[in-house]
Amino acid sequence: MLDDSLKTQLGAYLERLRRPVEIVAALDAGEASSEMRALLQDIVPLHPMLTLVERRDPGVRVPSFSLGTPGEPGRVRFAGLPLGHEFTSLVLAMLQVGGHPPKVDDEVLEQARALDGELVFETFVSLSCHNCPDVVQALNLLAIVNPNVRHTMVDGALFQDEVTAREIMSVPATFLNGESFVSGRITIEEILAKLDSNASARAAERIAAKGEFDVLIVGGGPAGAAAAIYAARKGIRTGVVAERFGGQVLDTMAIENFISVPETDGPKLAVGLEQHVKQYEVDVMNLQRASALVPAAAPGAPIEVRLESGASLKAKTVVVATGARWRNLNVPGEAEYKNRGVAYCPHCDGPLYKGKRVAVVGGGNSGVEAAIDLAGIVEHVTLLEFAPQLRADAVLQRKLNSLPNVSVVTNAQTTEIVGDGTKVVALRYTERASGASNEVALAGVFVQIGLLPNTDWLKGTVALSRHGEIEVDSHGRTNVPGVFAAGDATTVPYKQIVIAMGEGSKAALGAFDHLIRSTAPAETPIAIAA
Repeated sequence: MLDDSLKTQLGAYLERLRRPVEIVAALDAGEASSEMRALLQDIVPLHPMLTLVERRDPGVRVPSFSLGTPGEPGRVRFAGLPLGHEFTSLVLAMLQVGGHPPKVDDEVLEQARALDGELVFETFVSLSCHNCPDVVQALNLLAIVNPNVRHTMVDGALFQDEVTAREIMSVPATFLNGESFVSGRITIEEILAKLDSNASARAAERIAAKGEFDVLIVGGGPAGAAAAIYAARKGIRTGVVAERFGGQVLDTMAIENFISVPETDGPKLAVGLEQHVKQYEVDVMNLQRASALVPAAAPGAPIEVRLESGASLKAKTVVVATGARWRNLNVPGEAEYKNRGVAYCPHCDGPLYKGKRVAVVGGGNSGVEAAIDLAGIVEHVTLLEFAPQLRADAVLQRKLNSLPNVSVVTNAQTTEIVGDGTKVVALRYTERASGASNEVALAGVFVQIGLLPNTDWLKGTVALSRHGEIEVDSHGRTNVPGVFAAGDATTVPYKQIVIAMGEGSKAALGAFDHLIRSTAPAETPIAIAA
């Protein structure tokens, strides 16, 4: 199951175990159980503190296995083969059950240990989902540190009956005590905030007590991270306030145009961004959304950034790097059937449509890439593009045209997503040239029509273009003194990670230059002797 190279790497990680770990497997004679048995039999000999027991306890899924301390019920369970993106989840769970300390702030761990009441979580995943491991790892950690918590990762492709019964149409899908808890990516801090009603108030109090920053960066994506690093290296007091560190990169799968790194993925890059920022004295305030910017009342006065939590922060300069979000179709049925057939991540949700018919709306690079990926999973893909021709790179179009189960419709305006009250059943579009209306029967619609800047909170304060982008000059300056901007939220063309990083660095340097010039002492007139 595991090749020799991977066994060697895993064995090195397992040297960090500090106490025994018992693996209890519930298996039968099926093919999936055989594969799980082979995986576990490859892992257990790699360290003497690992033991494997085959036992089918009542009420557990088959095949599945739990991890725990010998003599105690395992509180972390994998119902499915944790390979692909979930292999890291398995390795971390083994290490943490075995006493290796997690890389989480002590404050977060204390909050996790303080949760009361029985909390039974189930997270349905697909092994190709790049957001799922974050949720699985967060809930596994909760179960490991708190005896009141249990968590099971469920491979939706293996337990299709449950997926159908629970009407799961996007992953990760997390249930708490049998009821839907959250759909989509969520961090351990966000989970704790949902479970602990006082968490937000405590965070707001801590933020409100902070002093004035030299530069405050709003946003934690590539532009914000680069700005934070460049500012901190200047030795000035730097803060980052972000709704989620990593930003839109967390929703990006394959990254193959980041110079000097031939291939990586978004979540991995986001981890690297955060680790790099934290090497410097940067005050990172995560899970905070900005609600308003108040310019300085007078020269030398601070700029204020108000947060939705009720807290506010003050700074001499501000760099806005709030990025962008997926653009919606804004047609009937889209909002009603979001996560019930309307999806935005083909890598995450594509496996749930195996053998079904789907549509992709959008003929740019992201849309064509989505259609190519989905074609390997689903029965048929219909790609709809509003313009008379596709806008994707030629190499992608050649690949798309080679696929037998893809139909391309250009000059088509999507007008409605049709559902039966529970899930999507069709999509309607109009042929722009003739005005004819058409309906395509399908089970899912993947929307890939570009981005909208996250700048609503700045309207009336900072000059925005007609597309809602922040207008900046060659130094990243906005029309508000002391306020700079960078990345996908700005008018800078070409929304690319490498460009956002460069613009973030430039904005931070611009802010530093502004600080120097605005705080320099006035020149003393030279006295000339008579």
